[in-house]
Amino acid sequence: MTTQELVAQIKKKKSFLCIGLDVDLEKIPSHLLNNEDPIFAFNKAIIDATHHFCVAYKPNTAFYEAYGLKGWKSLEKTINYLNETYPEIFTIADAKRGDIGNTSAMYAKAFFEDLAFDSVTVAPYMGKDSIEPFLAFKDKHTIMLALTSNEGAFDFQTKKINEKEVYKHVLETSKNWKNSENLMYVVGATKAEYFKEIRKIAPNSFLLVPGVGAQGGSLQDVCKYGLTKDIGLLINSSRGIIYASKDLNFAKDAALKAEELQIQMQLFL
Repeated sequence: MTTQELVAQIKKKKSFLCIGLDVDLEKIPSHLLNNEDPIFAFNKAIIDATHHFCVAYKPNTAFYEAYGLKGWKSLEKTINYLNETYPEIFTIADAKRGDIGNTSAMYAKAFFEDLAFDSVTVAPYMGKDSIEPFLAFKDKHTIMLALTSNEGAFDFQTKKINEKEVYKHVLETSKNWKNSENLMYVVGATKAEYFKEIRKIAPNSFLLVPGVGAQGGSLQDVCKYGLTKDIGLLINSSRGIIYASKDLNFAKDAALKAEELQIQMQLFL
């Protein structure tokens, strides 16, 4: 999917909501556990109920890898269902991969070719030769960690080198990499006060923003400093939507939560 196609969907749906599909078998409704593939059954129900209100889905691969081969098959069934049934939806493999060039090339091949995701999250610690293999794929997007929402982000990301925070060095350096126009960045919603500075470095790039909802991030604050003329934001909510309830109407309850965010987003478009 091209950036232009993503922007068109945002404008059409009046939403820049991304829903995280982080499936924990201990948290899904118990009646689904009788299914042959409870993870996919849960995902399918959530997707069918919420796709009207969002423009992207983001399975966190750790929640599938934790269940071994069965979990990986559930992930494959989920992305295939999305691509076949809702091809207009932007898909994100939240894998946070990052390794030397040859290994990164294989990671990229796995997520972009085999599973046919539109994008994948990556960690930039090993530099350009770990990221450029992802950037080489046409009409695919590499979403690089820039400033995250966890407590440990302050261990490195906001430390200063030559009077400039590390996350700023990362952003500035990445813009010089080959095919950097295919880059997006992860910026946590709980760091809303930093968005103004980030937009000075990456004024037009899309930002994937986790942390709204259960982690306490403010949609209003993020939009105040993060919106661009082409929106430039994908606001992710996972637990606040998919685990809205555990009863038989869990998908309907998830849709109501997604709709609440979508209605708020309309005000900024």
